[in-house]
Amino acid sequence: MKLKKLLIVLSIVPLLAFTAHKYYLSLTQIEYSKESKSLQVIINVFMDDIELALNKDYNIDLRLTTKEELKNSDEYFEKYLKEKLQFKKDSNNLKFNYLGKEYEGDLVYFYLEIENIDNPTSLEVTNKILVKHFSDQQNVVKMKVGKKRRSKILNKSNDKALLKF
Repeated sequence: MKLKKLLIVLSIVPLLAFTAHKYYLSLTQIEYSKESKSLQVIINVFMDDIELALNKDYNIDLRLTTKEELKNSDEYFEKYLKEKLQFKKDSNNLKFNYLGKEYEGDLVYFYLEIENIDNPTSLEVTNKILVKHFSDQQNVVKMKVGKKRRSKILNKSNDKALLKF
């Protein structure tokens, strides 16, 4: 009987450890728009993670989704993304426009656009979002050009991907 109880306890403890574990993940989706000749980028990250990172990096208190949220939070988001994200085509840096953000549940969605892109055959993406604060952070990058799709998983030790079409 004692052995049976011990086996039950030993099988439950690992399950509890997994439920308490937090995953650190962001998703960057890039889609080429032939009509506007632009790359449209949507990034989603967990709100508490991005808030912690910005509060620490810029010595602020964002208080996202509260009445006390900083009125200029978009300025901090844009600054952070410009520091942590880089896009290159044919070894040339591409500048992106920060269009804004949306909150949905526990996620923040950022909207970016890279203009004046004509039929990309490859794109180099560097993504360092949150890796400074979370060593096990993973940043998934997905790109769609026409019907072709590519994706990569980036992390602290491998923060750069070349997506070829």
